[in-house]
Amino acid sequence: MSHSKERHEKICLNCNAELNGRFCHVCGQENIEPKESVWGLVSHFFYDITHFDGKFFSTTKLLITKPGLLPAEYIKGRRARYLHPIRMYVFSSALFFLIFFSLFKPKKMIKGSFMDDSPIAVIDSAAKASEAENFLLAGARDAEDSAVIMGGVAKVTERIREKQRVKDSTLNALDSIAAASPRSDSDEDDDEPNKVREAVKKAKKAQKKYRKVDWDEASTHYKTVEAYDSAQKALPESERDGWWTRLAAKRNIELGEKYKNDERAFWTDIIDAFIHLFPYMLFISLPLYALFMKLLYFRHKQFYYVDHGIFFIYLYIFTFIFLLVYFSVMKIKDATHQPWMGWIEGLLLLAGTFYTYKAMRNFYGQSRGMTILKFILLNIMAFFALMILFIFFFTIAVVKM
Repeated sequence: MSHSKERHEKICLNCNAELNGRFCHVCGQENIEPKESVWGLVSHFFYDITHFDGKFFSTTKLLITKPGLLPAEYIKGRRARYLHPIRMYVFSSALFFLIFFSLFKPKKMIKGSFMDDSPIAVIDSAAKASEAENFLLAGARDAEDSAVIMGGVAKVTERIREKQRVKDSTLNALDSIAAASPRSDSDEDDDEPNKVREAVKKAKKAQKKYRKVDWDEASTHYKTVEAYDSAQKALPESERDGWWTRLAAKRNIELGEKYKNDERAFWTDIIDAFIHLFPYMLFISLPLYALFMKLLYFRHKQFYYVDHGIFFIYLYIFTFIFLLVYFSVMKIKDATHQPWMGWIEGLLLLAGTFYTYKAMRNFYGQSRGMTILKFILLNIMAFFALMILFIFFFTIAVVKM
């Protein structure tokens, strides 16, 4: 209610209904003077902000401390004292993704040897591995860090030596072939091993040229889409790729042309595109989970599909708050290098799991055993649904690049 002056006329300015009090019983509009002062506008603004904040914090407190209470209150019709679940979902999800996108950058999420900025990413010999080891050991904080670094460098060194052994064995085999071939007394005898090597390379190249390749190999065999189309036309019609394989192969070639084998840039862009589609994935998963719950509680006719949706809206709101707390603990752990905070992360995960079970039991009112069974079944269905949604939205992210 505002503090503006009430009109003397008892006719609603919005719907022309006859009034009996300050508010219209038909449309709910307050019967106040339409002319508003600057002070009235400012006071109305601050009143709405504080009123929203008050409802938000009181509703959030009940959401966290009493699992399943708010959806139960909502379907019973007791709603005025709480913030509306849709408004709360929009606000909490916007806040969550704003913080999430600021904390988790795609470049920081990229991992792997071919994307690592450390010296290990560029070593190609045992000597360089030794140099990288010395560089990393200089920044080690304790003996545990030193052991991890030495173990990692040792694995990289072993891979380098294994590649060299394979290369040497290949060259020795070629030399054996060359030694077994007829030789002349001319000065060109010294070039025989090189000629054999070239012949083997040409044979392998010709074999690759005319064989059918998978779509994920297309970018390594064809530089352009036109070259791929030409190769397809050269094959018998029965051996040509299907429409889906052709589409995937052409997209793979286009991405190869765009990124020029820069895997770091490729994965940075694809993860950036995917995480920005993440809110849409959550939004689609919500009605899907409500359908799963409808199937699990199909005998409980008092719960409509929308009631299950309301339950998951509140559960998602709690998940946003929970993840903000979890990510904060994770960031503090990384900044302070305190391994004992891993226990806090584990306890938070257990608490989040228990919260979902407790919310289900309080909202649906079934026994512990039946609730645990349905909780497990819900998680199994949710896992497969998430995998399908993940693949679907990941494909969209690739297409949009």
